[in-house]
Amino acid sequence: MTARPRVASVPAAARATEPRSTGFGTTLFDTMAPAEAVPRAPAMFDLCHVGVVLRALLFVEGVTALGVLFVAPDFASWLARGAAASAVVLPAVLLWLAATCLLQARLAALAPPAQWVAVTSLGALAALAPAAMVEPLGLELLGPHPLLAPALAGAALAGGVLAWLRLRAQASLPADTAARLAELQSRIRPHFLFNTLNTALALVRVDPARAEIVLEDLAELFRVALTDIGEAVTLEEEVALAQRYLAIEQIRFGERLKVSWELDPDANGARVPPLILQPLVENAVRHGVEPSDQGGVIRVRTRVKLGRVLVTIANSLGPQPSRPGSGMALKNVRERLHLMHDVAAQLETRREDDVFRVQLVVPL
Repeated sequence: MTARPRVASVPAAARATEPRSTGFGTTLFDTMAPAEAVPRAPAMFDLCHVGVVLRALLFVEGVTALGVLFVAPDFASWLARGAAASAVVLPAVLLWLAATCLLQARLAALAPPAQWVAVTSLGALAALAPAAMVEPLGLELLGPHPLLAPALAGAALAGGVLAWLRLRAQASLPADTAARLAELQSRIRPHFLFNTLNTALALVRVDPARAEIVLEDLAELFRVALTDIGEAVTLEEEVALAQRYLAIEQIRFGERLKVSWELDPDANGARVPPLILQPLVENAVRHGVEPSDQGGVIRVRTRVKLGRVLVTIANSLGPQPSRPGSGMALKNVRERLHLMHDVAAQLETRREDDVFRVQLVVPL
């Protein structure tokens, strides 16, 4: 059995609190922080996602196109007036999205009535800026009220987008809760707990130091799984947890499990949902290494490409097929990636001969 290197601890930023000592020493339960100790990210006002930007642009452009229909006598006039209106609408929408994205933390801290006032005021100001630039050109685009009308329209459209954002946030709560429960069930599988404890017990007499390392890794996995650490963590923290899990399995499987890490330091800062990699490497062990008498190889690779982070987990497949799973892990990962990054994130799976490959794509 080959000795494995110590895996670096998860950075302190991922820990909600420092471990507290009890009369029986520091325990797993002492390291668990209450949920209210961890601030939640202002997800409702996170308008930096490509999917949200596209939907907001389509909504405002659609409303503008419908409004122009009331004043355009024919199709050609509708096209001309619609194009002219877009000269004001598009810069106004982009300016409002940028301002809301930059101020998302402050907006999320306000009470709901104050949020409506702030967001609609930003919409009015964002619409006034391009309107004030177009009005001196004398294009007769803005009607008899060249500044009042755009301001009111900007405030109304901003209020409409805010209403959609609130409904979107409320609709995601049940799915987020269900995904969190599924993730917790996946993380605390009894067979993994019992196998790890049996491994540690077997090492207590022959190699106490390694037994201590195994229990430390197990305690860290459970600490993170049972602690609400917010909506996002860094990819570096996720890789560290996956390394702890595979380090435990490395001791159990010995030479049958070979792990290769190709990690790009530039990808470490990417934001991902907590415990997004662990179920994927666990699947690689269960379906690629465990069923084979010869064991298998797991390769984990991170890299940056065109402003996105690609995470690839590949495992070899033995001659004997593994017992089919429920697909809960992949479904859970895909759902949580969509909740966090919308269309900017991807999850792809494919089998190539005797290799099964999972690839995550998230924005950097």
